[in-house]
Amino acid sequence: MHLLLIEDDLEAAEYLVKGLRENGYTVEHSAEGRDGLARATQNRYDVIIADRQLPCMDGLAIIGALRQKSDQTPVLILSALGTVDDRVHGLKAGGDDYLTKPFAFSELLARIEALNRRNSSSGAETRLLLGDLEMDLLSRRVTREGRNIDLTSKEFQLLEYLLRRPGQIVTRTMLLEGVWNLHFDPQTNIIDVHMSRLRNAVDKGFSRPLIHTVRGAGYVLKDEA
Repeated sequence: MHLLLIEDDLEAAEYLVKGLRENGYTVEHSAEGRDGLARATQNRYDVIIADRQLPCMDGLAIIGALRQKSDQTPVLILSALGTVDDRVHGLKAGGDDYLTKPFAFSELLARIEALNRRNSSSGAETRLLLGDLEMDLLSRRVTREGRNIDLTSKEFQLLEYLLRRPGQIVTRTMLLEGVWNLHFDPQTNIIDVHMSRLRNAVDKGFSRPLIHTVRGAGYVLKDEA
């Protein structure tokens, strides 16, 4: 499951991202409202978790902007504002669920899973496709030309990140933040190693490559058939 967390409390965000990733989720983080909305409109997520009180643009304004674009991605609102009126206001603004701070992490997980089940039952995307490459997000199975491709958990996350951005140049910074949750370049070959392994798994033995290097820029996943 691919999540977007919009939370300006960096300590809380680090804790949540770490916990969610340990539970198998792919998580991207934004620390302010305008950037969060930009990410939400440019990429696809299964669930968005948004703090209500954010710099630049508050959580309810983000939800309003998404709903105006007919984007029905489930949004779980996090807020220290916990009165009945606050919760009602958040839900009427287009939020799908409302969790008051402080909360138990187990409850957050349960609510995310409930939102995803609800969304899946209404026809949400459960497969990612590019040419003859297919990723099943529910079974976590990857195939190409019907042949199973065995991937590690990190390789799966890396391929999912690329599949959600077909034809888009993905930079090292994007991969470090989106897949490894690193906001600095550790000056190691971690990306090169994993990308090499992923290429061997996805492209080796097939008639054409899908993963391409853009010199000086990054990588792009595209089918040039």
